Order: sequence, then structure tokens, then C-alpha cells
Amino acid sequence: MKRALVIRHVPHEGMAGYREPVEAAGYAIDRIDVTDPAFATLDLREPDLLIMMGGPMGVYEQDRYPWIACQLRRLALRLAADRPTLGVCFGAQMIAAALGAKVYPGPVKEVGFHSVKVNDAGRTGPLSHLVDVPVLHWHGDTFTLPEGTQLLASSDRYTHQAFRRGQHVLALQFHAEMGEDARFYQWMEEWPEAAAESGGCNDSLRAAHDRLGPGAVSAGRAMLGDWLAGLKAPA
Repeated sequence: MKRALVIRHVPHEGMAGYREPVEAAGYAIDRIDVTDPAFATLDLREPDLLIMMGGPMGVYEQDRYPWIACQLRRLALRLAADRPTLGVCFGAQMIAAALGAKVYPGPVKEVGFHSVKVNDAGRTGPLSHLVDVPVLHWHGDTFTLPEGTQLLASSDRYTHQAFRRGQHVLALQFHAEMGEDARFYQWMEEWPEAAAESGGCNDSLRAAHDRLGPGAVSAGRAMLGDWLAGLKAPA
């Protein structure tokens, strides 16, 4: 059986709604936290699929989080080998950095449910499932577009919301996996100021989650299922 490894940068940011399409594609899922002593010894080239989830830290905070530099070095080796890799939010920023892009704090926070603007390149692939579908955003960092990649989606606040490199590397700034997972409420407890910093309020964010979450996750699962189906079998 194919093996997928999920890297959690904090315990309350797991794969959530993405688990279903990954298992349906025939992967056995392993998970490791960056705080696990075994994490430093892993060869990130080995898993058939690598999934890196979100986290509140910034890629540029390597003095505070020494594991970031270590993970970036090993991630760069995986990307150089063109091994299937998915990054979500902080995970997407890690992919960008490992490909030589700059990751930096954005001008505003982006927290809440709204759709991304899927461009023509995105509409011809898996992101077509996200057209006009509000999905969860929860970030304040952004990145320059790495060389050799293709931009797939933007938003009103951030130009770089999703990109791919070939068939095997997909980076998503937004959280189309969230909308049915109770950890959403833990996010709100961890960062109660986030909605206000983005110009909203917690009550409206909860209401949007309850109203729009199931549709967001359904679209996110369809998107990920299509992407997984398009991966080339190893030679």
C-alpha cells in the first residue's frame, strides 16, 4: 500500500477533511508532529505522498523554531526529486521557501470564509471544484511566486493563494479541508483576536463556518481527489 506522511506543525492543525480522499486514493496515512524527536531523523523523500499542514509560526522565525530550517533542507531534497507533495497554509509557505521564494508578513490578516479567484490555469485542473465556493482563510503571511511554478488562484487581499509545480507539487494558502472539524472552534479559542484583526467578528465567523463549512469541505475533497488521481505512478 502507498504511504502518506502528514506533518503537523501544531496538534490542532491536522488534515481534517482531506483524510477521506487520501484514503480513497489508496494511501495508508502516518502522522508525525515536528516536536517528536523522531522527526529530525526522517528522510522526507521516502513517503509516497507528503502532506504538510498549517501552523501559527512564520517560515522566517527560524531562530524561534530551529526545526524549520531542518525541515526546509529535507523538503528541498524531496522537491528536487519531484516527489508528490501537498502544502496547506504554513505548509504551502514552506514549499515556496524550499523552492527559493521569499515568505514574509502580509499587509493585512485574512481570516474568514470567501471564495478564491481561480484563474484559467486553475480552472483546467483540480481547483475547478473551488470556483465560487467560499473556503476558510486564516493567515497573515504570504510569499513571492517561486520560479518554475504556475499560479492557480488569488484573492482580493493576496495574489498568491495557490500554485503548482508540474503534477506533483501543490501549494494551497487557504483551508479547504476545514468546515466540518471541531478543531475549528479550538482555533477560535487559540486566536480569539483573529477575526477582529481581519475586520470581522467571532460570531459572524462561527455562523459562516456552520453555514458554509460543509460545502467548502465537499469542494476541497473533490479538488484533492482529482489532484491525487493525476499523480504519476513511480517509475
